[in-house]
Amino acid sequence: MSIRGLKKKQPKTFKVKIITVDAEMEFSCEMKWKGKDLFDLVCRALGLRETWFFGLQYTIKGMCTWLKMDKKVLDQEIPKEDPISFHFLAKFYPEKVEEELLQEITQHLFFLQVKKQILDEEIYCSPEATVLLASYAVQAKYGDYDPNFHEPGFLAHDELLPKRVLRQYQLTAEMWEEKITAWYAEHRGIARDEAEMNYLKIAQDLEMYGVNYFPIAQNKNHTDLLLGVDAKGIHIYSINNRFSPNKSFEWSAIRNISYSEKELTIKPLDKKAEVFKFFSSQLKVNKLILQLCIGNHDLFMRRRKVDSIEIQQMKAQAREEKARKKMENQRLAREKQLREEAERAKEELERRLFQLEDEARQANEALLRSQEAAELLAEKAQIAEEEAKLLAQNAAEAEQERQRLEITALKTKEEKRLMEQKMREAELIAVKLVKESDRRAKEAEHLKQDLHEAREAEQKAKQKLLDITRLNYPHMIKYPQYSPTDTRDANFDKGSIKLDLKDIDLKRLSFEIEKERLDYLEKSRKFEDRLKELKSEIHALKLEEKQSGLYS
Repeated sequence: MSIRGLKKKQPKTFKVKIITVDAEMEFSCEMKWKGKDLFDLVCRALGLRETWFFGLQYTIKGMCTWLKMDKKVLDQEIPKEDPISFHFLAKFYPEKVEEELLQEITQHLFFLQVKKQILDEEIYCSPEATVLLASYAVQAKYGDYDPNFHEPGFLAHDELLPKRVLRQYQLTAEMWEEKITAWYAEHRGIARDEAEMNYLKIAQDLEMYGVNYFPIAQNKNHTDLLLGVDAKGIHIYSINNRFSPNKSFEWSAIRNISYSEKELTIKPLDKKAEVFKFFSSQLKVNKLILQLCIGNHDLFMRRRKVDSIEIQQMKAQAREEKARKKMENQRLAREKQLREEAERAKEELERRLFQLEDEARQANEALLRSQEAAELLAEKAQIAEEEAKLLAQNAAEAEQERQRLEITALKTKEEKRLMEQKMREAELIAVKLVKESDRRAKEAEHLKQDLHEAREAEQKAKQKLLDITRLNYPHMIKYPQYSPTDTRDANFDKGSIKLDLKDIDLKRLSFEIEKERLDYLEKSRKFEDRLKELKSEIHALKLEEKQSGLYS
């Protein structure tokens, strides 16, 4: 026999993906496994013992169906995919969550599923109740509210309210967060499992909690009703109202439920009561309705019987676990309280220490400031003494300067008086010079006039002499080389000499007049220069007088 033949043949497997509300898992299943084998494997992986509430759901041809426990997985009409996807969800709901949900994992799975149904608007909830439920969900996720840690905006990425509620009220995300936080702060000290249980206790009182709805018709042609199946019985609703049923059949009042093709019949326990018949759209829908009715009816009857040993053990364990958790929570609460008190005491001591350090620092700073102030005062005293000496010196110098200025002022006054006297003298001289200039100008004008008259007389005399000469001595003109010897010639020579002398006197007089004019101009120029010098000296004296007045 070969070694290969000795080896055990490995069974064929197929892959399955299980999707819970908050996680995904993959398993390898044998080809021969039934639905219960796969379901038990998932429950063991989750640590779940309250398995009767849950099931594996899949979608085929747009219809949600539950995996049958007593048939092979591959023999059922499941999606042809690899891996095959199933949703692990609550199939049946308890009547009273606080009494029936014993395990924490069971409670947590219900909490997640109901929360998702409320957010997806599969379960209607009023806006006020959604805010309260959201506060419990926040408590379960974040623990006790701490304003130092849970700053505004810490809920920005959490989905806590249905979109219908957000659309109904024109509030910003910050306003909704403020409303939720106000309730959240009131839940201080509540553990996660308690917060989830409080959430479920509020949710179980909602009208659509735990109800599976199916469209039905009272005849084959019209679908004008809804059939709802929940933990308490079967309910008939109008198509537009899922809150208040038109008719209800409690499980205790139902004798039999059966279907034939698309027709489903509900027979009440009271034989006199009317039998209710309705039609569904498909045969599969009737099968699903019957499956849910059987499961809910079994749970309804189980709740009203004596608990089995397994249930009693689970309840005892749950009570012990709750008691242990309660004690643990109390211990943690005490420790937390003590820690908070210790932290407050520590903060108080640190605050006091900081205050003392601050006081000591302020005292040291005050001491340093006082020392610096003392040094500064000493320095100021020294500076004041030096300033006093300097002021005394300045006072002495000022007194000397005052005396000097007084002397200068006296000198300035005397010089001013002298200058004024000089100015007056200069003005007198100027007046005299102006008068002299006018007099000389008049004399020059007279002399010019006399000179002009003399020249005219000379011209006339010359002309007359020439005329006489032409008349008396015409031969002299004709014979110029001839020298006369008689008495007339002598008289003529005497007249010429007299004329020449008169010309010489006129020239000399003109020269003297021109000379006197030049002397006068030179004196005037010197006098103007002297006047300018006097004005400059007077201006300087005035400036010195003003400065001496400022110094005074």
